[in-house]
Amino acid sequence: MATISIQDIQRDPMGCLGRVEAGETLLVVRGEQPIAEIKPIPAPHRQLRPFGLCAGEFTVPDDFDAPLPDSVLIDFEG
Repeated sequence: MATISIQDIQRDPMGCLGRVEAGETLLVVRGEQPIAEIKPIPAPHRQLRPFGLCAGEFTVPDDFDAPLPDSVLIDFEG
């Protein structure tokens, strides 16, 4: 982890971001006091989910699309 000052960031912000894009973590300090850490975001895992992953774990009830009871509708519609 490299240490950089706020002045370094102000002087060359794109250079600092380029270092982060390359995988480096930067510790930002003001004087001797650390105030922030800039690190790369991990790449998202782009694997497709398998079809039927949760097959059989849930069944849709027969009354799924039946009208709601009046007591519930009152709560929604007022």
